[in-house]
Amino acid sequence: MANEKKTKRPQQVYTLLVQVGRSKGDGLPKKATGGALMVYASGVDEAEAVRETVAILKQAELAPLDVTGYGTLEERQAEGHDISDEERALMQRALDENSVIVAQMTPFYD
Repeated sequence: MANEKKTKRPQQVYTLLVQVGRSKGDGLPKKATGGALMVYASGVDEAEAVRETVAILKQAELAPLDVTGYGTLEERQAEGHDISDEERALMQRALDENSVIVAQMTPFYD
């Protein structure tokens, strides 16, 4: 049993939409009530990608409230999503760097 090797699962990139609330030092515009971030995050599964994303956003003094997963590149293509070359490049960068890439941040106002 000690000699059994775990099969290493490959990293994949997941597209996530993260809603954030306000917190001190979050970098959102003064009158914003929160925001949304489009994120590309690597992980062996979507749950790991979400955990890593939430941890990094908290370190950046953001207040994650909700995360919606849109799947991997292949899953999104199967659903008919139109994925630009720029988006593909950001996904590849997240995979290459085993990281979380914030592609877009949109502030919310009341």
